[in-house]
Parts: sequence; structure tokens; C-alpha cells
Amino acid sequence: MPAFAIKPLGADVDATAPDGTAVRLLLSLKGGSMAHFELPAGAVSRAVAHRTVEEIWYVLSGEGEIWRALGDRAGIATMRPGLSLTIPLGTAFQFRAAPREPLRFLAITMPPWPGMDEAYAVEGPWAPTIPAG
Repeated sequence: MPAFAIKPLGADVDATAPDGTAVRLLLSLKGGSMAHFELPAGAVSRAVAHRTVEEIWYVLSGEGEIWRALGDRAGIATMRPGLSLTIPLGTAFQFRAAPREPLRFLAITMPPWPGMDEAYAVEGPWAPTIPAG
């Protein structure tokens, strides 16, 4: 039986995601993992897709837009505090933060994030402004 875990959000960044966002790792169980992500104000992420994981995001602060494409379906949605969204397996996605403040969100990854080779670059609608992790 797993131990009951508690972990505060760290002050320091643990990693840079393949899309370029700053990552602060939270907790993980066999079925999924959770992390805090931050994209600087006015920044545009790199466009990526995942090989084996899908995600649920919850926007904490800031505003922005996300582009998602899967098969013949694609669209851009507004990101703002209180909204949650999904990144189904195989979805290409890219997001950008509005210029006023960083975009911060939590993401639950199912199964847990396996490592940096999980994400691969795709063509997105916007020119990225930050380097990949």
C-alpha cells in the first residue's frame, strides 16, 4: 500500500518541459502524475504532441490561448483562471500567454510522465518564443 504523500509547490523550477514551460513537480501515483507549469507573460510555447500520455489541465492564473489538433479536428480556445481542458492522446498542441502576466496551470498526466522523449515537435500555428526543454 502506498504511503500518504504531501508535497508543497517548490520555489525552484525542477525542469523545462519539451514545449518550453517551467515545470515544478508535484506528486505521482501509479496511474498519473501532477505538475505545475508556467509560461512567461507574452511567451509562445513550442508545438508538441505526446507519444503515450494524455493530460488534464487546470488554469490557475494568467490568460492565453491554446491550439489543439487531432485527426481532422483543430481549434483554438481561450485559457483563463478556473478553466480545465484536455489533451487527449496524440493531440498536437501549442499555447501562448497574454502579455500582462505569466500563464500558470496544473496538469495531471496519465500515465505518469515517462521522460523527455515523450513529447515530439509538430507544426503549430504560432512561432515559438522560448527554447524547448
